[in-house]
Amino acid sequence: MTAQQLKNSILQMAVQGKLVPQDPNDEPASVLLERIRAEKEQLIKEKKIKKEKNPSVIFRGADNLPYEKVGKNEPVCIADEVPFEIPESWEWVRLIEVCEYIQRGKSPKYSTIKKYPVIAQKCNQWDGFSIEKAKFIEPDSLQSYGEERLLQDNDLMWNSTGLGTLGRIAIYKSALNPYELAVADSHVTVIRPFKAYILPEYLYYYFANPSVQNVIEDKADGTTKQKELATATIKAYLVPIPPLNEQKRILEKLEEVLPIVEKYKVVYDTAESLQDAFPDRLKKSILLQAVQGKLVPQDPSDEPAEVLLERVRAEKQRLIKEGKIKKDKHESIIFRRDNSHYEKRGSEEVCIDDEIPFEIPENWAWARLSSFGIFSSGKTPSMSNPQFWNGDIPWVTSKDMKRPVITDSEMHITELAASTMQLYPEGTLLLVARSGILKRLLPLCVLGIDSTINQDIKAFRLYDIALSEWLYYGIKAFEPYILKELVKSVTTVESLKFDEFSAMLIPVPPLAEQRRIISAIKAILSLLAPLSSNPLFSL
Repeated sequence: MTAQQLKNSILQMAVQGKLVPQDPNDEPASVLLERIRAEKEQLIKEKKIKKEKNPSVIFRGADNLPYEKVGKNEPVCIADEVPFEIPESWEWVRLIEVCEYIQRGKSPKYSTIKKYPVIAQKCNQWDGFSIEKAKFIEPDSLQSYGEERLLQDNDLMWNSTGLGTLGRIAIYKSALNPYELAVADSHVTVIRPFKAYILPEYLYYYFANPSVQNVIEDKADGTTKQKELATATIKAYLVPIPPLNEQKRILEKLEEVLPIVEKYKVVYDTAESLQDAFPDRLKKSILLQAVQGKLVPQDPSDEPAEVLLERVRAEKQRLIKEGKIKKDKHESIIFRRDNSHYEKRGSEEVCIDDEIPFEIPENWAWARLSSFGIFSSGKTPSMSNPQFWNGDIPWVTSKDMKRPVITDSEMHITELAASTMQLYPEGTLLLVARSGILKRLLPLCVLGIDSTINQDIKAFRLYDIALSEWLYYGIKAFEPYILKELVKSVTTVESLKFDEFSAMLIPVPPLAEQRRIISAIKAILSLLAPLSSNPLFSL
């Protein structure tokens, strides 16, 4: 188990009431919520906060299921919305019901005068709040800000826009702000709970845990690049509330165990690095020899690779004719002429000698990766819909990309969910296209079963499934180049420069030689298997 997996597990246990024992002497959360409601009413009476038009009250019905009464409406069962069970002494509540203030910041008029900092998305990092990354507001414009918009100590700041930063949350610490005050910009939502009853640190760990972060994009509105977590959505977020004393015990336990997890991470990463270094270097050398035609001898009786590529192109044309794929206006055909390499795209021919990374045998050929099939992405069915989950159809995520051949997945979806998704056949290549793991590894697998995939994975459906093993090893051979040149960092998440990746040149041996090379690779890697912790080469 990685350190992140361990941390995620601990945080999930914390918010489900499984990290510390319940104490029957604790004042139950229901009493806590009554006190918050009373304080809210007093603040409304004093005109310090506005009254919510349709306040929510969640309670357990006679059937022990959760019900919600909104305003004067009749109670409605919300069992399908509740993500997990909580202890008897806990209560589910909409976030706004335990907060005195939830609001997006304002678009500021920036200034070079360093007096009043503006907390933006980059100030809120998973490793904490950073005032050093803040810009500054025009001092005179501060008068347009109501007092409630000035950040208070222990306010939660939730990044509410932008892929990669969406969902990241931090706690504002006035002690870390050397300036007089601070405000938030329009991309950050300020959450101010009733801090005497709801500990901000508890809410922080709840919103940081996987049950929230893994579905944050599903909760957001807008396009892929302009995802937004609306204020109304944040206000309506379901939150499990423990008794106040249990909140304190949970935080004490987290303060005790999370530093241990960080130490574990250092040890785990060091051991993994040492274990992987030697066999991986040897494997990379073997794969490089393989794709250069130096691992096995050539056989002059082999059908040339160009004939193989012609069959691939013919299959592509058949699929176009049948209307299963769209016509490629700029189909790439690479050929030799006068001892140079040329590429034909449409009617244009261009010499590409400067792109060719090394020499290959005479009966081999070069081709763009995109020439072998169609790339596409998956998606995540709504996590809040129980009709979509626990079915029989595999749903592959990056967690499943730990073996070269995928024969099952951790999570499964129903036929109802699959009806809105692409089902990929056995033999399809899968690769992780967006993940922090791309800093050091390109997870690449072959489907051994028909499966769906999530949005972080690219499926490479081949025109000729017989090429799946060769392309697996061919891509793996270029892994150091891909990680160095074709991976970009977007805030905290790495992603593949996909257009460049799909245009990457791949050497293609004759089909018979491919089989000989693959047999040789497998034989060598089987000898190295006991030395390696990374099974992704052992196809």
